[in-house]
Amino acid sequence: MKHLVVALITALSFSVVLAEDVQYTTKYDNIDVDAVINSERLLNGYVGCLLDRTPCTPDAAELKKNLPDALEHDCAGCSEMQKNAADKISHHLIDNKPDDWRLLEDKYDPTGAYRRRYLENKSHEGGRLD
Repeated sequence: MKHLVVALITALSFSVVLAEDVQYTTKYDNIDVDAVINSERLLNGYVGCLLDRTPCTPDAAELKKNLPDALEHDCAGCSEMQKNAADKISHHLIDNKPDDWRLLEDKYDPTGAYRRRYLENKSHEGGRLD
């Protein structure tokens, strides 16, 4: 029994280390986030993909694949560019497209953890909290 417990602890420790070392592909880091935000067609394409409403482009499919893990681990596997892009698009959706954000939040972040982090950061920056 003692050996089983040691083996389980070792396996769990190893899986945590592996989870922390996961890095998402940087293949799509050159996406123009401002162009996505300023284009209803592009933004709706990403949202539609994430909500299983429309087919996914390769970059949207990569986002969809990594989003649950990124939210769970506070984007630990994200490059700086990916963190900045995720924050910018998320903030745009929260502030300007709350209905889309709610649908995404219901699917990917039902506890609202990301929204709480966003609102905490926004209050520290002196922003509104609506």
